[in-house]
Amino acid sequence: MFSNLDATNNKYCIMITESKVTEIFCIADDFCKEFDGEMAKNALPSTADTPKRKRKRMMSDAEVITILICFHFNSYRNFKH
Repeated sequence: MFSNLDATNNKYCIMITESKVTEIFCIADDFCKEFDGEMAKNALPSTADTPKRKRKRMMSDAEVITILICFHFNSYRNFKH
């Protein structure tokens, strides 16, 4: 990661390189694996009448966390840009 001065509004912009995104994803994936293990140990057991999703998710939790982290490092305030 490196930063440079943005001439338009004198703010520092943080540029995230592809290797940093990969590193963030690996850290988030390790966290999710540990978190799922702890939740499985401490969660209440599911019953037969609890509603279940009919289809699998398209993105993993680590992918969602990585997108959110990169979004918060970005200088934009919405996903449109």
